[in-house]
Amino acid sequence: MDQTILYVLFIATISFGLTMLALIDIILKDFGSLKAKIIWHFIAIIPIIGWLIYLIFGFKKGQRNKPA
Repeated sequence: MDQTILYVLFIATISFGLTMLALIDIILKDFGSLKAKIIWHFIAIIPIIGWLIYLIFGFKKGQRNKPA
């Protein structure tokens, strides 16, 4: 029982961290339209698999904004 809780907490922590990294990456990129950026935000916050969907399909779509 205790080991199961630790596994769940480990997976949840890793998933949360990767979700935050995906959201930060989305914030820093320009996807061509605000609509596309909002859609990627909603996809990234899907529990457990949202960050994976973004990593596979959306990571290379946007352009990094150049500092002014």
